[in-house]
Amino acid sequence: MTHASGEPRDDVVTRLRTLDERLTHTALPLALPGVEEARRLQRGLVDQLEDYVLPRAERLDAPLLAVVGGSTGAGKSTLVNSLVGQEVSRASAIRPTTRRPVLVHHPDDAAWFTGDRVLPGLARVQGSAPAAPQAQEEEPITELGLVGAESVPRGLALLDAPDIDSVVSANRRLATQLLAAADLWIFVTTAARYADAVPWELLREAAARRVVVAVVLDRVPPGTAGEIRADLADRLDAEGLAHAPLFVVSEQPAGAARRLPDADIEPVRTWLTGLVADAGTRASVARQTLAGAVAGVLRGTADIAGAADAQARAVDGLTEAAVEHHAAASREVMAATEDGTLLRGEVLARWQEFVGTGEWLRGVEAAVGRLRDRVAGFLRGRPPTQARAEEAIESGLVTLVVSEVERAERETRRAWQSLPGGTTALEGLPPRPAADDRPHLAEEVSAEVRDWQRALLERVRAEGEDRRVRARMLSLGVNASGVTLMLVVFAFSGGLTGIEVGVAGGTAVVGQKVLEMVFGDQAVRELARHAQRDLGERVDRLLEEHRRPWLERVTALGVDAGAGDRLRAAADAVRSVEGGR
Repeated sequence: MTHASGEPRDDVVTRLRTLDERLTHTALPLALPGVEEARRLQRGLVDQLEDYVLPRAERLDAPLLAVVGGSTGAGKSTLVNSLVGQEVSRASAIRPTTRRPVLVHHPDDAAWFTGDRVLPGLARVQGSAPAAPQAQEEEPITELGLVGAESVPRGLALLDAPDIDSVVSANRRLATQLLAAADLWIFVTTAARYADAVPWELLREAAARRVVVAVVLDRVPPGTAGEIRADLADRLDAEGLAHAPLFVVSEQPAGAARRLPDADIEPVRTWLTGLVADAGTRASVARQTLAGAVAGVLRGTADIAGAADAQARAVDGLTEAAVEHHAAASREVMAATEDGTLLRGEVLARWQEFVGTGEWLRGVEAAVGRLRDRVAGFLRGRPPTQARAEEAIESGLVTLVVSEVERAERETRRAWQSLPGGTTALEGLPPRPAADDRPHLAEEVSAEVRDWQRALLERVRAEGEDRRVRARMLSLGVNASGVTLMLVVFAFSGGLTGIEVGVAGGTAVVGQKVLEMVFGDQAVRELARHAQRDLGERVDRLLEEHRRPWLERVTALGVDAGAGDRLRAAADAVRSVEGGR
């Protein structure tokens, strides 16, 4: 990942920044199985990249950051103070002691840490933690204390982290974040607690990432060091950390000074000094930890890519459900306009007011002229009956469309409730159907149906402008022709039973014959096709408008269908660079 000179390769940093950006902007909003774990992993990967990987990849020659971590009361602050030779991090019986992490560095290395190169999310404050005890509140830690000390060798910084098992969750989160930002870890544990589960989880992570680790076994009672040290060494070996230095610090008598004996501390100090005394050794440590961190980020990225794929599949399922149920509603409306369904009830009754059922069934062809005259005279002479027929058609259409719109919404909601991620998506939609929605919907549909009827009449009127049909059309009337055409559009018998078949079938035949005698058979077919096509387009638009809030809700989730592939591509770009594997 670097040139022979030790300087970072620009293409590595560029590719790592691309990966960081894509991880940061990958949305995982839907409550799918395992998503909480994926979100935690995602935050951890972004922290790892921004807190450690990118700063270290950009400047391999920067001082090594040694994070001192461990369990509550293990003696981390006391160890740091003893290594530095002065009280730079407050040690106390009050828990948690470390409320503000403290980073101790050589004064000449201050420039490396005063900016936001490392741990950019923490504001820099000169000095250690406040002396006054503070309440144990669930508040995020936002500050990093900086302390310069001549006793710290150049090229090294010690960071006293909060307890990894703190009672304050913000402390636990920050402790894990700080450990992920380290070039090397110094784990402090005690003779009584070295087998605790939490530290070993982090030690296993360190082994997987090939982080340079040292373990300080504190408060070892006299005469037990050999036995406890051997047991802890076996545990380290079993976890792949056999090469980790293990330092033993004896138990101090009650009331002893807050510094550890030099005899116990000197081996730790010597080990640290040896790591930074030589630039080549320091760079080797940095490269080892960096390579392991990058490998860990790449492994985690594969998991986030899989989670992003699952989000995209869930969004596809939600979208398909909304589209299909609204499309099905549109199909149902048009099917009902084609199979005679609309000629039930009121519409059929209006026609029966002036045309008896039996008469429709007898000698249609022979009687069509007479019936035409009768229909024309009836409609021309009885406008209220004509108006009632037109209103009945409007009412039937409105009822049908409203019913299908509401059904589409119910079915979409039901489908979302059962689909992965649907519960999350429904949280952004108002509860429906609301009690006051139906009148508004009925008026919306009524307006559209009236527009369709007006457009149909306009087309009939335009067709009657032809001088060859003008007289015949005037004898029937524009409105009567329009109402008859509506019946022709609707009067197919596929959905009717019993006597309705005969009535509707006769209506279709006679109505069509009447119109053909006025306009001609080709013109009637064109008029009917156009009216039906226009109605279908209007119904489609209306259903699409009611589908829109569902699709907008899906879009608002911010799930990118290609996020998983882009994450994998970014990870592959990093792997392709030497040392990124």
